[in-house]
Amino acid sequence: MAKYKSLFKVRGSLDDVNFYKTEDGYRMRTKGGVSKERIQKDPAFERTRENNNEFGASASSGKLLRRSILDMVSNAKDSKLASRLTQRMIKVKNQDQTSFRGQRKVEIGIQTPEGKAWLKGFNFNRKAPLEEVLQTDFSLDTVTGEVTITDFTPTQKLYIPPGATHVEFTTGFLNLDFATKEKDLQLSNTVNVAINATTSTVTLTPSAAASGSGQSIYLLKIAFFQDINGLQYPLKNGEFNALQIIEVL
Repeated sequence: MAKYKSLFKVRGSLDDVNFYKTEDGYRMRTKGGVSKERIQKDPAFERTRENNNEFGASASSGKLLRRSILDMVSNAKDSKLASRLTQRMIKVKNQDQTSFRGQRKVEIGIQTPEGKAWLKGFNFNRKAPLEEVLQTDFSLDTVTGEVTITDFTPTQKLYIPPGATHVEFTTGFLNLDFATKEKDLQLSNTVNVAINATTSTVTLTPSAAASGSGQSIYLLKIAFFQDINGLQYPLKNGEFNALQIIEVL
């Protein structure tokens, strides 16, 4: 994709060139291309139809996951989350070794160790990867979904964004069936601590184990707040908040 550099910030169309703005600056692209009808019917575009079918299914799986954890991801995401998660789902889908080309599915790929590995470690906010925000180890009980962070000292084991006075921890235990779309998300208690030199153990226990026959997905979220006159306010609308898939079973 070409980048447009100029003293003038142009939007709209000029002849066969479209100018538009993105998060990364201004871009330009030419109009035209193969008609939709030809792609749908021409035998020469069979591979394209297969790719489009798998891409659409992967995008739907990513959307399903995002909506399943809406309560957690709403203030811990970046502007490119949808496209990044779709690309990750494509990697998961590629692990489907049984379906015909054009019909490979995330719900089959995710059942393989390789498919699970592609989803594990995914950060919903690329600007705040969990491994950079939380600079210490934690343990996970996959039966209950409980996460424990022992000997946690905020000023020593946490990346602290400017202005933050408090940090909040939450975990999620999600059971998601990508085939039937059935889902069950169980959230843990919330632990909110002042950012100081006090050492404590953070224990996060979901209210129950997630039920269902799908995949077990475990998440850990860290959110920052600023205390002003005794009230805590989200720091910069969640720009520094981290949310990661820490395990997939």
